[in-house]
Amino acid sequence: MKNPILLSIIVPLMLIGAAAIFSNKTYRVERIISATPEEIWAVLMDTAAYGEWNPVFVKVEGSYAAGGTVLNTFKDPSGKLFDVTNKIEALEPNRLLRQKGGFTGVLTFDHQWLLEPAEGGTKVIQYEIDRGIYVWFWDDSWIVPKYTEVLQALEREVARRK
Repeated sequence: MKNPILLSIIVPLMLIGAAAIFSNKTYRVERIISATPEEIWAVLMDTAAYGEWNPVFVKVEGSYAAGGTVLNTFKDPSGKLFDVTNKIEALEPNRLLRQKGGFTGVLTFDHQWLLEPAEGGTKVIQYEIDRGIYVWFWDDSWIVPKYTEVLQALEREVARRK
C-alpha cells in the first residue's frame, strides 16, 4: 500500500478491531449446595420458574435444548431489564449448561452453569467470559456479587423443592 494517509487510517482501525475481538473479562463464582446434581439441574431447567427465585435472570422464554435459543430477561443493579437472546452451545444433563450471545467485536458472552460432585453435595459454578470493545467501558463490578446472590437464591430454591 503506497498511500501513507490511507495506511495511517487502516492500521489503527485494524488494531482496534483486533483488540475489540480479543479483549475479555472473566467471572467465576461457586458454591457447594447440599443437594444432588439432579435436584439442582431440575431447578435450572425449569425456565418457567426463574422469575420466582432468580434475582438476575428474572425471566427465561423457551426451553433449554442443545442448539436451541432462549430469550433471557436480566435485571441490572439499577433494576433496569434487558432482553438477551442466548444460543445453547452445550447441554449435558446434570453437569453443564453453556449459553452464548451478543454482537461480535462489541460485546459477546459465554455463560456456563457447571455442576460437579463435591463433599457435602454439589459444587455449582457460574463461569462467564465477556469479550469485545465494550468490556473496556462497561462497569462490571456488579457481576460477581450478583452471581453470588444467584447461587444463594438457587440454594434456597433447591431446598424449598425438597
